[in-house]
Amino acid sequence: MTPIAPHITAFLRERLPLQRGASEHTCDSYAYAFQLLFEFAGKRLRLTPSALNLEQIDAPLVMDFLQHLETDRHNGPRTRNARLVAIKSFMRFIEHRVPALLEQSRRILAIPAKRTDSRLVGYLSVDEMQSVLNAPDLQHRDGIRDRAMLNLCFSAGLRVSELVNLPVSAIEWQPSPSVRIKGKGRRERLLPLWKQTCVDLRAWLAVRGPSPALELFVNSHGQPLTRSGFEYILDKHVRTASERCPALKQRHISPHSLRHTAAMIVLQATGDIRKVSLWLGHADIQTTEVYLRADPTEKLDAMSAVVPLSLKKGRFKAPDKLIASLRGA
Repeated sequence: MTPIAPHITAFLRERLPLQRGASEHTCDSYAYAFQLLFEFAGKRLRLTPSALNLEQIDAPLVMDFLQHLETDRHNGPRTRNARLVAIKSFMRFIEHRVPALLEQSRRILAIPAKRTDSRLVGYLSVDEMQSVLNAPDLQHRDGIRDRAMLNLCFSAGLRVSELVNLPVSAIEWQPSPSVRIKGKGRRERLLPLWKQTCVDLRAWLAVRGPSPALELFVNSHGQPLTRSGFEYILDKHVRTASERCPALKQRHISPHSLRHTAAMIVLQATGDIRKVSLWLGHADIQTTEVYLRADPTEKLDAMSAVVPLSLKKGRFKAPDKLIASLRGA
């Protein structure tokens, strides 16, 4: 039997960050996937996670784990597929370290990803977005911070991880105000700052005060904000904004909704999907095409360009038997 502990340690501490150059977020995501897997396997096999062996992580157990994610943890297909990607990556790593488990690895690698629904993205209207941005109280330090944070997240189309990890040095005022973002896949992009965003950022920097943290946005203790912290702040201001904009009461607004809103505004302003892709930092323009499906103006423009067909007019005349049956009913 082959203990799993030394191999998973080498995978998370050497393979991912050093050999593959994976980001900290990717490493954390993979580590959490294995935490869930080992907890499930430990309960199933009545072992502590540290006592698990590689031979026990076979295809049937992995399939049961994926089913557990959907039925017991109520995870969606996308989350289920993300956990499967982490497991498959580890098994490819194992193939070279323990060749005797090649057949077991091949069976796990053959597990298919689950098909997911391709839904329209959810985004806010201009009035809804304006209501959210006007919700923070600018008479208090936290309100100034929240306004700058929400405005920057929206106007630059930032992922929540990009926002909370953004350093102060990422804001460049010369030669023109801009923000330098290190996004997914270690891709950098430089975006111009909107005028009102500059005003909000300057107001926040004026009251931010000294802090050992390098991050731009910090809490009242001078510590960097977390993803959950930003989600809490956004939810709080959405509830406040819903009092002025009732349409927000029936909607779930996530941090990614602000990113979608920025994408739709850029698309409607430019009509160029390539510019939206550059703004969001997408590696593949096919990822950006989801916004074309969500934009009704694109469909209206297409309909107006179509020459209407010439059809003869007619009028339906009900037969006598039909009228009689209706009268009888």
